[in-house]
Amino acid sequence: MSSIKKREAELVERFIATFEKLGEMRAVKELDPVAWELAFGDPHPRLGHKHWRPIRVDTSSEYLEPIYAKLPARFPPLYERLVLSYRWAEIDLELFTLLANPPGFDLSRLSAGILNIGPLSTFLVQRGYIQFGKGSGGDYDPVCFDVSSRKKNRDRRIVQIDHEEILCNYRLKIVAELAPSFDNLVLQTIERAENL
Repeated sequence: MSSIKKREAELVERFIATFEKLGEMRAVKELDPVAWELAFGDPHPRLGHKHWRPIRVDTSSEYLEPIYAKLPARFPPLYERLVLSYRWAEIDLELFTLLANPPGFDLSRLSAGILNIGPLSTFLVQRGYIQFGKGSGGDYDPVCFDVSSRKKNRDRRIVQIDHEEILCNYRLKIVAELAPSFDNLVLQTIERAENL
């Protein structure tokens, strides 16, 4: 394994470990069916929820090709490694909420989550933004890879876009740059979890 691949694998493991520290990993069947699929143990006796955890799934990179056929660019390498290595439910990581990569042998459910958000996803993809998250704390603003900001290693700037400007005025308004790259966003998330 090359040193780059080894670093990516280590960062993915450290990033996945932040879920338990930063996120609320409760599964309620009616509210989050993906979390329920990843749930374990018996339901809470009074509240009925379970807890979920990400699962390790080694997925062939060939399953990315149907997604890439619909997108303006490929994912950054670290995000690619993440989606090929794990399945998880949507999780709020305080800096942003990571969209789910639901269980399955392929990535069709991830693709549906990225591309089937109606006019919002169509608008974003046409303008060179690929949504992989949304704001933290119930904020619906898409968190996206900015395709126009490609770095030498295919990494991308991470931006948060005002969803109301898109839906109400059909305009693109970047409200924040969350990180200069996905690698940097992952490192910020890891640091935040380690400092708790």
